[in-house]
Amino acid sequence: MKNLFKKAFLTLCIISIASCSDDDDTTFIPNPTTIADIVAGDANYSSLLAALERTDLDVTLNGTGTFTVFAPDNDAFADFLDGTALNDVPVADLEQILLNHVLGTTVTSGQLTTGYVNNLATESSTSANLSTYVNTSSGVTINGVSTVVQADVPASNGVIHFVDEVIPLPTMLTFVAADSELSSLATTATTTSGFETDFAAVLSTEDSNLTLLAPDNDAFTALGDISGVPASALEQILLNHVIAGINISTSLSTGYGNTLATYGESMNNLSIYINTDGGVSFNGISDVSEADIVATNGVIHKVDAVITLPSVVTFATADANFSTLVDALTTLTPSTDFAGILSTELGTDPAPFTVFAPINSAFAAIAPLPTDENVIADILNYHVIGGSNVRSTDLMSGSVMTLGGTVTIDAMAPSVTGSGNMSASNIIVVDVQAANGVIHAIDQVLLPATN
Repeated sequence: MKNLFKKAFLTLCIISIASCSDDDDTTFIPNPTTIADIVAGDANYSSLLAALERTDLDVTLNGTGTFTVFAPDNDAFADFLDGTALNDVPVADLEQILLNHVLGTTVTSGQLTTGYVNNLATESSTSANLSTYVNTSSGVTINGVSTVVQADVPASNGVIHFVDEVIPLPTMLTFVAADSELSSLATTATTTSGFETDFAAVLSTEDSNLTLLAPDNDAFTALGDISGVPASALEQILLNHVIAGINISTSLSTGYGNTLATYGESMNNLSIYINTDGGVSFNGISDVSEADIVATNGVIHKVDAVITLPSVVTFATADANFSTLVDALTTLTPSTDFAGILSTELGTDPAPFTVFAPINSAFAAIAPLPTDENVIADILNYHVIGGSNVRSTDLMSGSVMTLGGTVTIDAMAPSVTGSGNMSASNIIVVDVQAANGVIHAIDQVLLPATN
């Protein structure tokens, strides 16, 4: 009986201990530590905590998610505010500044590479997420202004990298200055003497609202020595890479836009031909290598070639609607250097040109084309006015002399009629402005009387 009682007592004790152990496991599971908890627990980040609480982002960073936070300490906030009280910063502005420090995914220091990532701040007019430029060539720097001083502090909802400076909302100049692949562009745009345009101001002004087609260093290398290029010409080449408005890549479509470069001494902006059929290319010579680097005042698309000032030949060659015209100017007329003539720079005879350019269907309507090269050359000359850049607003009804004879213009229609045509040719696209002339697309080939 004594042995039986001993065994029963031991069994009861074992059961009781196991039960207590199970209760302990259930009761004492520690609460997960969120990003907001870590910030709140460190007095060196009280300014960050106050900013998060003022914008209610502490709630976001205390919840579920996968965040990466670049967290500035109190000294960083003091430098950034420069005497301004945190409570004097508008809440909406403060929220965007804080979101500029937050990525929507968890990225450890080992996963960071030199290049661009999107943060949770947004560009106001498009609602596209702002970009962040990370440079890992020597430690980790953000947008060229803030350095990671302690990396990979884990949290239940992401990771914190502590940084030594608040990261201001980026402008286009921020990225041009920080991105090592754009150093040639930065140097050319901001250090060349003789420019009338203050490119640094253009790229940093809050309300610029521009699209910058930024050639990388390899593009400038391929362009060759530019030391002898006059400042005025170089300035226009740079302006030829800037389009008014913020054009995210998904909003681009095949067709013509305008750059900030201008024709001669006029205020007429040069055209740029955008082709989105396979990727995005400009004027048939430059392709987008990296799209949608979003700043607060614009968007940058990196391109692989410098977009030189276009001639009328540039647009004829780039636009697939003129492929038959190009064939006629080259293959069908080998004895005449039409491409060379129509590439003549402004200020050299017979430039500038006004070209009435037939689209492919216009040539198809008179197929087969004449086999006599001289006849083809006569027809082509009939489409070019030499020595004049006549835009649509300057067209006047009446007879006009071209390089091949007289045509008749109806400015109201608008249309143009050749002596050998039974009907007028409609002008269907106007004012494709090149650096040495202007193109108006027409839907019917103009024919001399003898043709």
